[in-house]
Amino acid sequence: MASLLTPAQWAEFQTNGYIVIRGLFDRHEIQLMTQAIEQDPQLQSSLYARKDAQGKATMMATWNHPGDSVYGLAARSLRVVDTMEQILGGEVYHYHSKLTAKEPFDGGAWEWHQDYGYWYHNGCLRPLMASVMVALDKASKENGCLQVIRGSHAVGRVDHGVLPGEQVGADPQRVAQMLQHMPLDYMELEPGDGLFFHANLMHRSDQNTSPHRRWTVLFCYNSAQNNPFIEHHHPQYTPLIKVADSEVAKAGVKFSALDDRAFRKTFSNPPGLTKTK
Repeated sequence: MASLLTPAQWAEFQTNGYIVIRGLFDRHEIQLMTQAIEQDPQLQSSLYARKDAQGKATMMATWNHPGDSVYGLAARSLRVVDTMEQILGGEVYHYHSKLTAKEPFDGGAWEWHQDYGYWYHNGCLRPLMASVMVALDKASKENGCLQVIRGSHAVGRVDHGVLPGEQVGADPQRVAQMLQHMPLDYMELEPGDGLFFHANLMHRSDQNTSPHRRWTVLFCYNSAQNNPFIEHHHPQYTPLIKVADSEVAKAGVKFSALDDRAFRKTFSNPPGLTKTK
């Protein structure tokens, strides 16, 4: 295993629930990934909108298996997967990936939530899950960068419900208590930076009110020992074939060759979640 985390960074992740790796992907790799995501016909045809309470939308695309596209190879690269295996304590598999695209002046907000607040309802018994968010564009407070409550992963899973609009959010009373006792951090990222974060870390983002878009790609992983007990639109345990870090740059602007069904064209909230009052 060749995790990127130093002992100090590993300790920081355990305490805070996240760690930022600056320059996880270099400028050339990010250019290739961005061009592929912008131009890949399968990905572009699968885009859907998720609206906030004010009707502002974040455009998204979701795919279950990484495949051999340049962005799929990034999700299978040793630098990412070996780091995830340190974080989750053993073999991991690709749970899904997604693009989140906030357009200038119009990109929507995301309410406070935990990823495991959703994934629990997908039959994942334990929160042995984590994601890495890779910035394709500069992420700032002005264009709606991610916000996290430092150390909130230690609280455990919080009940979630369907909010006004289309989103699922965490119990507001619990979130308010967290914000009284834990710091709020803004994840301002340069293109290529990677934010590794635990599935129970509470996070949100504001609307993009700036003239600059904010696109990120997220690679999400589940522990191999945490195979969902419910069949769901995200995959059961599927062995992940790692690739050398050099394969990302070697791929060039390579599109997905996955079956079209690998991309989700709609989104539905887990049936176990009810509308909040």
